[in-house]
Amino acid sequence: MLALQEPQALVELGWGDLALVSACLLINVALSFHFRLGIHRTLLLSGLRTVLQLTLVGLILNKIFQVDQPWLVLGIMVLMVILAGSTIAQRARHRFPGRWLTAVGSISFPAFLMVAYGVFAIVRPDNWADPRYLIPLMGMILGNSLTAVHLTMDRYTQALLEHRKQIEHLLCLGATPQEATQRATRDAIRTGMTPILNAMAIVGIVSLPGMMTGQILSGTPPLMAVRYQIMIMFLLAGSTALGSAVCALWLRRSLFDTRYRIHSELE
Repeated sequence: MLALQEPQALVELGWGDLALVSACLLINVALSFHFRLGIHRTLLLSGLRTVLQLTLVGLILNKIFQVDQPWLVLGIMVLMVILAGSTIAQRARHRFPGRWLTAVGSISFPAFLMVAYGVFAIVRPDNWADPRYLIPLMGMILGNSLTAVHLTMDRYTQALLEHRKQIEHLLCLGATPQEATQRATRDAIRTGMTPILNAMAIVGIVSLPGMMTGQILSGTPPLMAVRYQIMIMFLLAGSTALGSAVCALWLRRSLFDTRYRIHSELE
């Protein structure tokens, strides 16, 4: 057994401290003015939104943590999934029917599966509906899955448009959509998984993940923070792989009609 040191008292940050650290944004603003980037207003607005959104989330989570209601926690998680899927659909490079359903469906399955696996098989808290575990896990998984599904969707639809004639030629020769888009499917899934693979390659060497850093700053023993971070990284790897695969396979079914033609409304 490892002898763990007693955690030190948490150093609380006040609004004055946050006002001081917000001065870091002035570096961005100064560079925007110097190089005439024209993004200084966007930077200041983004900084204001960061403060307001995170403060609002903190107030909401503070109330949720005080209420022992599983249905409320699950409702928040469903809302998070819908918002993540909507973000993917809105940011998609190409438009096609069923885009919103594809985004939400692709991100919801791996997110709930990995959260359930992490809570019931690994962490195993006394209260399975404890929002201290469910909501942070869902947030981190959704953040990474969002990027993976978005990249997969863009890569797959772009491949269909770029190689449309070649794919349709293969379909005319009797190939199925699965056979005609095998390369596009493979490339799309690989693209979606690339960010988490890069993150896993440098974690602990080049970068210290935010969750682990936050735990250490809050007084958690470093080795315990490392164990939690390893759990998170592997859950993220599973969710991004599943999300990318589900998205690519979903697109392969929805973007071809019953006569094996690429959907005419894909643009």
